Amino acid sequence: MRVEQTAIPGCYQLFPLVHKDNRGSFVKTFHQEVFAAHGLVTEFAEEYYSVSRKGVLRGMHFQTPPHDHFKLVYCLSGKVMDAIVDLRLGSPAYLQSETLELSAELGNMLYIAPGIAHGFYTLTDEAIMQYKVTTVYAPQHDGGIRWNTAGIAWPDAAPVISARDADFPTLADFSSPFVFGLGRGHD
Repeated sequence: MRVEQTAIPGCYQLFPLVHKDNRGSFVKTFHQEVFAAHGLVTEFAEEYYSVSRKGVLRGMHFQTPPHDHFKLVYCLSGKVMDAIVDLRLGSPAYLQSETLELSAELGNMLYIAPGIAHGFYTLTDEAIMQYKVTTVYAPQHDGGIRWNTAGIAWPDAAPVISARDADFPTLADFSSPFVFGLGRGHD
């Protein structure tokens, strides 16, 4: 597995080996020793997936302390434009965003540090996104920023979004509870 640092500290793009033959493909998405060798967390508390149709935008989501978490995301089917925004006060990348394409064909993944807002836009007819997180979902600590207020060049000015995502505060109105460098690893 190849591990590449993104422009945002604590976030990495991971490229597992994709084995293809006449039957299809086989991808190993997690290997405890490889993750540990790169200083990445190896204990996840929950795992889930979402199915989205073309034009759907989900984001920009996070959980606040003390239930903030590391997150590993990848696309099991289809292709998405994935986006992250650094919300950690004191981070050298504070308020910076980054986008990349995640696809089932590439098998690439994104490892995201606590204090980073995450979202994606579905580029194909359907996309299935898998998530592994290090804390259990805590509704009272669930949050987000409005998708179109962080300077991200989304491919659609009017995506399909949930009422919840539409009601998130703008980035300018968001008061961050996240602080860079509190020993949570890779920050």
